[in-house]
Amino acid sequence: MLRSHTCNELRQEHIGQTVTLAGWIARIRDHGGVKFLDLRDHYGITQTVIHDDAMLDGLNREATVAISGRVVAREEDTINPKLETGYIEVHAETVLLLGPCKNMLPFDISESEETKEDIRLKYRFLDLRNPNMHDNIVLRAKVIRFLRSEMERLGFLEVQTPILTCSSPEGARDYLVPSRRHAGRFYALPQAPQQFKQLLMVSGFDRYFQIAPCFRDEDARQDRSPGEFYQLDFEMAFADQEDVFKIAEEVMVATFTKFSDKTVSPAPFKRLTYKEAMMTYGTDKPDLRNPLLITDLTGFFSDVDFPAFKGKPVRGIVAACAGRPRSFFESMLNFALDIGMKGLGYITLTDGAFKGPIEKFLSEEKKKHLITSLNIKEGDTLFFISDGPKTVNRFAGQIRTRLGETLGLISEDNFVFCFIVDFPMYEINEETGRLDFTHNPFSMPQGGMEALNNQNALEILAYQYDIVCNGVELSSGAVRNHRPDIMKKAFSLAGYTEQDLEMKFGALYSAFSYGAPPHAGMAPGIERILMLITGEENIREVVAFPLNGNAQDPLLGAPGTVTERQLREVHIKLR
Repeated sequence: MLRSHTCNELRQEHIGQTVTLAGWIARIRDHGGVKFLDLRDHYGITQTVIHDDAMLDGLNREATVAISGRVVAREEDTINPKLETGYIEVHAETVLLLGPCKNMLPFDISESEETKEDIRLKYRFLDLRNPNMHDNIVLRAKVIRFLRSEMERLGFLEVQTPILTCSSPEGARDYLVPSRRHAGRFYALPQAPQQFKQLLMVSGFDRYFQIAPCFRDEDARQDRSPGEFYQLDFEMAFADQEDVFKIAEEVMVATFTKFSDKTVSPAPFKRLTYKEAMMTYGTDKPDLRNPLLITDLTGFFSDVDFPAFKGKPVRGIVAACAGRPRSFFESMLNFALDIGMKGLGYITLTDGAFKGPIEKFLSEEKKKHLITSLNIKEGDTLFFISDGPKTVNRFAGQIRTRLGETLGLISEDNFVFCFIVDFPMYEINEETGRLDFTHNPFSMPQGGMEALNNQNALEILAYQYDIVCNGVELSSGAVRNHRPDIMKKAFSLAGYTEQDLEMKFGALYSAFSYGAPPHAGMAPGIERILMLITGEENIREVVAFPLNGNAQDPLLGAPGTVTERQLREVHIKLR
C-alpha cells in the first residue's frame, strides 16, 4: 500500500497511529538537527519531522515520496490553525523515493503565478501544483457538477452533439478539419451547438442541456480563450424569453450563492434594453455595481456656442470629486487621450458656482438647469464626453468605468446581474456597407413577418438577449426563428438567397418545414462564471491546459508541423 491516508486527513484522533502518506515535497526546513518536511498532495499538506538526515539523501523539493511514521501532537507553540492538519505532525520512520525531481525547477511552485505566462504554460504540470491553481481546477469540476445537477433537477436532458460538423457563417472563423475520405472537403469544429440544439427541439425533446465545447478561431482577450471554451448550453421547446430568464436566474443565483460568499442580486434580474444600456452605461455589458450614470446632453448643448461640441452628440457624467487634487483630473484627461478621445471637459460646483474652462460658455439659466436636472451637489464634477455618433457612447462608458474604479465606487462584495434585451436585428457592415445580422442570425424578429415586410430594417428589434454580471457578458441567447417563411425573409434582407439558406443552413431550413415548435435558449460561459467566482482577471487561470494569448500551446507545441505523408492523406499541399 503506497499510502494509508491523504495529506489532509490526519487529526488529533489519529495521534499514536502509524500512517503512510504519499505526495510531493513542498518544502524542507532545517531547525538545527531536526528537519521539517511539508508533504503536499491533491488534498492538502501535512508536516512531517525528519530526525535522521540520511532519510533525505537524494531528495529535493517536488520529488514524489512515501513517508511512514507515527502521528504526534504538535508542541503548543508550533500549532498552525490555518492548516486542517495543523495540530499534528508525522514523525518519519521511513522515506521512500517514488519519483525523483530535477534540482533546478523552472520556477518556485508557490510563486508560479508571478512567473512569465509562457514559462508557466510550458511547465503547466508544475504550475497546477500551486495550491491556488489546483483549487481553481477543483472548483471548476465542482461548479460543472453542480450545474449539471441543477439542470437535471429542472427537467433538462443532457445530450452530446457532434464535434465534427460542417462550416457555417455564425460570426467567428471556423477551425477546419480536412477529410481523408472525401478529397477537397472539410469538417468544421462547432462554434456552438446552435443548429444541433435547435434540431433537438424539432426532434421532440423538450428541454436540452450540455456542458458544450465551442471552437472559435478568435484572438485572445483576458475574458476570451483562443481555440476552445465551454458553455452551459440549454434550449427549451414551447418557451418564450421569460421562460429562459427564469431558468437562467434560478441556476445563476444558486451557483454564485453556493460557490461564493458575496452577495448575489436576487431574481428577477434587472432588464435593460440595448438602447438604454448604451445610452446610460455606454456599453451593452454594464457593471451595475458602479452607481455613475451617463446623461445625454446633446439637446442641452444645441443652443450653446461651444465649438468643440457643435454638431456632435454630448454625454455627461456627474461624480463626487470633492477634495480631489489637480493630479486626479490630469490623470482622467490622460486616460481620455489614451483611449482615443480628443479631450475631456469638466466643470466643478464649488461654493455654489461652476468652475472650469467650459463654464464661461454657459448662461446662468443653463447652469441652474444642469444643477437641477442632474442633481449636482457641492463638490460634484460634471464630465463632458463628445465625439462621433459611433464612438461617443463607448468613450462615455470607458470614462464611467474609470471614474468608478478611481473613486472606489465599485463594491467587490457583490455579484450584480442584469439582462440586456431588444437588440437590433440588423446593422450596417462597416466593411461591405451592406445590411448584416447584428447578433444571432437564427433569432426571431420582434413583429415577425409584418416587421420584416413593413419596418425599416435598422429599426427591427430581435428577441435576443444577453446575461451580464459585474460588467462581464456571461451569455447571449435568443428566441429562435422556427418559421421557414420568416427565416427566408429575414435572411433575404441580409443578402442571402433561398439557395444560400439551403446550402449553409440546409438541415435547419428543412427541419422547420416539418412542424417545428417555438423554442428559445442561451448558453452561459463556464470559464467566465469561474473567473467571476474566483476573482481571477485572466480566463486562462481557470483552464487546466489553455492556449496562450497567441493561440499556441507551449506545453505540447501546438500548432505544430505534420509530415508530408499526413498532408497527402488529407489531400492538402502547402503553399
